[in-house]
Amino acid sequence: MSVGLVVLGIAALVVLAFAARSIRIIPQARVGIVQRLGRYHRTAESGLTFVIPLVDRMLPKTDLREQVVSFQPQAVITNDNVGIQISTVVYYRIVDPRAAEYEVANLRVALEQITQTTLRNVIGNLTLDRTLVSRDEINAKLRTVLDEVTERWGVRITRVEIKEIIPPRDIQQAMEKQMQAERDRRAAILKAEGEKRSAILKAEGEKESAILRAEGERRSAVLRAEGEAEAYRKVQQAQIEMAAALFARLHESDLSPEALRYLYLRTLPELARGEANKLFVVPSELQELAGVASVLAGGAARDSSRGGPPPRGG
Repeated sequence: MSVGLVVLGIAALVVLAFAARSIRIIPQARVGIVQRLGRYHRTAESGLTFVIPLVDRMLPKTDLREQVVSFQPQAVITNDNVGIQISTVVYYRIVDPRAAEYEVANLRVALEQITQTTLRNVIGNLTLDRTLVSRDEINAKLRTVLDEVTERWGVRITRVEIKEIIPPRDIQQAMEKQMQAERDRRAAILKAEGEKRSAILKAEGEKESAILRAEGERRSAVLRAEGEAEAYRKVQQAQIEMAAALFARLHESDLSPEALRYLYLRTLPELARGEANKLFVVPSELQELAGVASVLAGGAARDSSRGGPPPRGG
């Protein structure tokens, strides 16, 4: 009975060991290459899978996620014979695990070597200046060539980036001087544009000020002229009203027409007294200049002889 228990125990241990070696768990986004008797058998997907112990063998799991590999700076020569160093970064993804396992011995080393070779070929066709300003073009060319070469390895190149371009020290110094000169030139341009703008604004301000000053002077002159004209009209109106009142009083008197003319002519200087008076109001009765002159002469003679105003009469 004890021997049977021992046998059962040994059988159980064998079964457990067999199960432990047969069951494999593959994580997400990874696959396993299963070999049977040393030859490729199948590609096990993520999850639970079974292998036959001592017959099947599972190789290290292959990661299907996008991989990133960074390469150290490599010495390359441009088309104008300038030696520079360029470091690159390659992004790739394994799309065929079987080809990645059996078509290339060391994927990372092969990828680095093909990247260096392709980089030398691409940079060798470009000058230094073109290399420094054409990173996108270089990246596109590298990706195209690498993708064609690595396709048979079961690898897809998703992206290639130039990480750093290191020119020689003397060229770096020359570039720094050139950049400094360019910055000085831009600063001078900006300063000149600022001074130009300031001068334009100042001139426009002076122009507006002169226009406003001239407008003010014009309005002042207009208002002053309007005031003088209004004063002149008022003076003339007052003179006309005074003359009308005088004529009204004289017509009510018994004086002769000659006496009326004489008195009006004597009143004219009083009416015209003042700086703004330049117009004498002459009634229609004084139409004959000869009669006016004779009245003036006769009145002046009588005034000198009698010493008084002309007699009232009718």
